[in-house]
Amino acid sequence: MNEISVKRVEQCDRAELVAANRASRELHHPWVRPFDDMEGFASYLASMDGERNVGLVARKKDEGSVVGVLTLSQIARGGFQSAYLGFYGTINQVGRGHMTAAVRATLDYAFGVLDLHRVEANVQPANLRSLALIKRVGFRKEGLSPKYLSIGGQWCDHERWAILSDEWDG
Repeated sequence: MNEISVKRVEQCDRAELVAANRASRELHHPWVRPFDDMEGFASYLASMDGERNVGLVARKKDEGSVVGVLTLSQIARGGFQSAYLGFYGTINQVGRGHMTAAVRATLDYAFGVLDLHRVEANVQPANLRSLALIKRVGFRKEGLSPKYLSIGGQWCDHERWAILSDEWDG
């Protein structure tokens, strides 16, 4: 079993996350464009207010190495209690099951600490690794959103997947 922990991204994570994202550019392309410099990190961290957006860093418990970054964004309260999940891993941890464990830990956080009812993940149809991951942790497909999100200046289709708190087996 992969022992992975998640905690909120903090200023002290800056150098390590920027370096990991730089090293992982090829892995991330064309799916996501995470920050890869100090200014980008500062902008990302400023947007993680803990209310509407929560950024989490996933680390291996035994050695503390970064596995990936996960974001619960556009958190809605009231009768909705929902958030969007974004995630990406680091090149040095690919294929070891660590991101699966990181998404599981993030869902524990979302449904436990944040008391959310629903988490939605939107994934490009050709991103087979991410689709396999969200299926593995129990998300169900809800549909296709054409030209849903602009990535690198191009509008990309995304499959819409979701999981509810009462479907989560944690």
